[in-house]
Amino acid sequence: MPATSSTVPCKFVLPFVGRKKEVSRLQRLHAQGKHALILGPPGVGKTALVNHLKAGLGLLLCPQSGHVGSICESLEPQLGLARRDLKLVQRKQHLRQALAQAGRTVVFDGVNWTTPKLSSFLELAMERAPIWICARSEHAHDIGHFWTWLVRFEKIQLHAFQPAQTRELVMAAIQAGQIPREAMNIVQWLHRRSNGSPLILRQLFEELAALSYDLGNPRALRRLDLDRRIHQVFPIATHSAPPGRRSETR
Repeated sequence: MPATSSTVPCKFVLPFVGRKKEVSRLQRLHAQGKHALILGPPGVGKTALVNHLKAGLGLLLCPQSGHVGSICESLEPQLGLARRDLKLVQRKQHLRQALAQAGRTVVFDGVNWTTPKLSSFLELAMERAPIWICARSEHAHDIGHFWTWLVRFEKIQLHAFQPAQTRELVMAAIQAGQIPREAMNIVQWLHRRSNGSPLILRQLFEELAALSYDLGNPRALRRLDLDRRIHQVFPIATHSAPPGRRSETR
């Protein structure tokens, strides 16, 4: 694998694997023009799933959906709307009109607690276009005021990877040249350490991409996971890998 001299971890997008049932169901809901609620804990792959479908289905994607202002900032360029220093109430009105005219499914990612103002905006949006919401929970005390409208949504629950899916992801990352081939020897360890979380797997892959570990050494594996946790807390103060990749066998 190529060496890197960056002072930050090697950031890359994981190959998309698995989720065949979820992909098929969302494609069917898109064709039917139905609303969808994509549920799952942090790091399970909700964003990766909608990004995988975005181009093929022509989705409008709002990655930050906590406030109406951030929704406008995200969707206006995708719909060709000029802000023109309008007040927020005018921007919302223009955005709702554009959504109705576009006739495209809109994905609101990162939806947590919905305020009355945000809930009202989402209610009006769903009357004009199919919308998908990515959230951690469907419970009223988690999602807030929009909870009463969730009965109109088809629910898709994402779970952590099973061992077979973790193996598929490791193989895909090796084939993409992101991590060393020796990673196949520690698939079970990677699955146990990550608990099947795609987010933690990505973090472990970033460490494998930046440094060379003796993957047959249990002490080196402990160091690998320690490096991952350190770089979660201190993402800038990270290791660098000089030409040839630095060896880490402790």
